[in-house]
Amino acid sequence: MFVSRTRFATLTTTVAVACAVLTACGSAPDTSSSSADGTDARTATSVADFGGMDKLVEAAKKEGTLHTITLPPDWANYGEIMTTFETKYGIKIENENPDGSSSDEINAVKTRKGQDRAPDVLDLGQSFANSGAQEGLFAPYKVATWDSIPAGQKDPEGKWVNDYGGYVSIGCDAAKIAVCPQTFADLLKPEYKGKVALNGNPTKSGSAYAGVFAAALANGGSFDDIAPGIEFFGKLKAAGNFNPVESTPATIEKGETPISIDWDYLNVGYADKYAGKGVDWKVAVPTDGIFAQFYSQAINKDAPHPAAARLWQEFLFSAEGQNLWLKGYARPVTLTAIAESGSVDGAAVAKLPKVDGTPTFPDEAQAAKAKEALANGWATAMAG
Repeated sequence: MFVSRTRFATLTTTVAVACAVLTACGSAPDTSSSSADGTDARTATSVADFGGMDKLVEAAKKEGTLHTITLPPDWANYGEIMTTFETKYGIKIENENPDGSSSDEINAVKTRKGQDRAPDVLDLGQSFANSGAQEGLFAPYKVATWDSIPAGQKDPEGKWVNDYGGYVSIGCDAAKIAVCPQTFADLLKPEYKGKVALNGNPTKSGSAYAGVFAAALANGGSFDDIAPGIEFFGKLKAAGNFNPVESTPATIEKGETPISIDWDYLNVGYADKYAGKGVDWKVAVPTDGIFAQFYSQAINKDAPHPAAARLWQEFLFSAEGQNLWLKGYARPVTLTAIAESGSVDGAAVAKLPKVDGTPTFPDEAQAAKAKEALANGWATAMAG
């Protein structure tokens, strides 16, 4: 059983805020970060430091707000996740720039340090989580379900923890495409001219980065060599098949991106979303480039609402939170554990896209190498 955004689309109520994503505005909030017994939430590394969950909830409610960033409501069921958290704890979520990227999140942490509009928590592509931890941007925190998270899916100190994930897939509007592509090799066929899009720029977007990595695996590359994936998209561009429009739910509905390389949980969600609306969205996990990855949760070391940030993590990694990911067709990191405990949503598991084999993942060094290769080679590939 599989246990591994940028988000440029890629799912309800979120609160828009006035400040631009890279602009620092306002001073740090005036709320105390201490619980009733004087615990400093900013240095708490587990719920035990608060004296238990009730004390953490009390401290988080005192803060009253959680600042999130780049969480699209239609991405892996985030809309229901945020609404459930607000209702459960009476804490208002202010979600900024929902269509932003992992890069935007990191920039916001750096540029808004000490500001009340700084993000409290982050949801990042793996390579961005690794680099952010190396830069000392995140607070170490181990959720109550820490032991049920596989060792390879978390930083040993809890500076980041993988949460939910899926496989790179090819989504296609069968109402507009006569024969939908099933593999990366298919995407080079002349009938797909101007139709193949990514969910963002792979130098900034976790999902687009994964799409290039999957293309590399389909073209003789490896976790140590993403170059064939960059070269593949260069060929796609030269053939006229690559569509530079960043795929989003809106571009899919409008027919601007009839073929979209994206996570399977997003593409399957679009099939549900647009059923009966003139879009016949089909999804294939390409057999020639199977690539899976998790997204990581992290707490801003300088979070303006540190108790609410920690409560958010506890909620996401609880059985309730993990099952909410399943409802969005994403695979939660504790899937094996909640299945063994009998607390898994079996109906949701049955709806997950079927993929043969056991997924493997690039390690931290391989991810960093791939990120550097993209930074150096993507613009050249797109200029060709």
